[in-house]
Amino acid sequence: MNYKKSLQHNVFKAIGKIADKRGERVFVIGGFVRDLILDRPSKDIDIVTEGKGVDLAKDVAKELGIRKVNVFKNFGTAMFNCGDLEVEFVGARKESYKRGSRKPIVEDGTLEDDQNRRDFTINAMALSLSSENYGELIDPFNGMRDLDLGVIRTPLDPDITFNDDPLRMMRAVRFATQLGFTIVPKSIDALKRNAARLEIISMERIHIELNKIILAKRPGQGFKILAKTGLLEQFFPEMVDLQGVETRNGIGHKDNFLHTLQVLENVSDKSDDLWLRWAAILHDIAKPPTKRFDNRNGWTFHGHEDKGARMTPKIFKRLKLPMDAKMKFVQKLVLLHLRPIALTKEVVTDSAIRRLLIVAGDDIDALMILCRADITSKNETKVKRYLKNYEIVVKKLKEVEENDSVRNFQPPVTGKMIMKTFGISPSRPIGEIKKAIKEAILEGDIKNDPDEAFELMLKIGSEMGLKRI
Repeated sequence: MNYKKSLQHNVFKAIGKIADKRGERVFVIGGFVRDLILDRPSKDIDIVTEGKGVDLAKDVAKELGIRKVNVFKNFGTAMFNCGDLEVEFVGARKESYKRGSRKPIVEDGTLEDDQNRRDFTINAMALSLSSENYGELIDPFNGMRDLDLGVIRTPLDPDITFNDDPLRMMRAVRFATQLGFTIVPKSIDALKRNAARLEIISMERIHIELNKIILAKRPGQGFKILAKTGLLEQFFPEMVDLQGVETRNGIGHKDNFLHTLQVLENVSDKSDDLWLRWAAILHDIAKPPTKRFDNRNGWTFHGHEDKGARMTPKIFKRLKLPMDAKMKFVQKLVLLHLRPIALTKEVVTDSAIRRLLIVAGDDIDALMILCRADITSKNETKVKRYLKNYEIVVKKLKEVEENDSVRNFQPPVTGKMIMKTFGISPSRPIGEIKKAIKEAILEGDIKNDPDEAFELMLKIGSEMGLKRI
């Protein structure tokens, strides 16, 4: 099969032209070829030459009038940008590995050697850029067949492929999740046998692949594969602990792992925000350690939102995820995720809404997405009732915010104003006055207005025996 018509961009023609002059065979290989066949957008182009990749990159850049070429001597690669395309060059090579390391021993090789070292058949396909067979597909491992079948398969023995570079196991799950493909049984078995090899991979590399899984259209499938193969327990045992249902006296609880995946999928339908999706993953993470049973109430998970919030930074730290505002955002949503749902089970008061708006601040919209996603049950009547009440809460939130402007609430009366008005120094009455004003605003006794708050301050101060100066 020939893809000459798909390779009309000037960069491909220039690469072929210069390689012909140098007497080298040259190919575009890997993800770009796969995505081209799948009709998926791709801006990353990997070029393999049976020569010196760095030298070819420099010559092609000169031909195209590109001034900046980034050279990575340690890897024997070079890269430049051509418009919105990122083009990377490397010489064809063959690799061998030593036990206990994912750093290969690299030697110069042929295209065939280079394809042999690829992770999956669908990533081993190449298109020739040489003039004699421009656009010809070189597919020694039937990657095209596997694209048609929708399967992930290694070119060589999967045990060797995964043992040599264990990160390929995470990539297998990632590609299966992103593309909606199935990993072939032989490779699934190899994942199970080699899962423990992930110990030699840095958490940074693992969480990069994990985040790509989380950002897929249907991330739940990826987590099911990770759990099934034993990969998940290598780096995220808390999530593995969510699995299973325990029954006592004929009373069982839901499988919190499957519930978490459903919440994640529900959030993914509404938002591409990675950290909101992480909040979905962690919202019930503390249910196993807080699980209790008694004959009167059955299964309970009291305080799981608080304990989950305390577990969040520990999990982020271990996975080498950012310990900044992103973690704080996730932690906040984990802590608050029950608040809006509690409101759907009772009469919704303006006071309760104001308190929720104050504590959630600008994250209220994300919190409401998470809470709606958390409404799952096999009981359709129950779900419909909660969803109906949820919409009432959302409507109330809008009304209260428009009327009272309490999101990111700041007291209209400050401690300095109280001290200046009554001529007192820092003391307990200041905190008591501020608290009373805040409660009055939350209860709707006064509006969130400086003049009304000031009048109430004078009244409370007078009752406390303070005199205005």
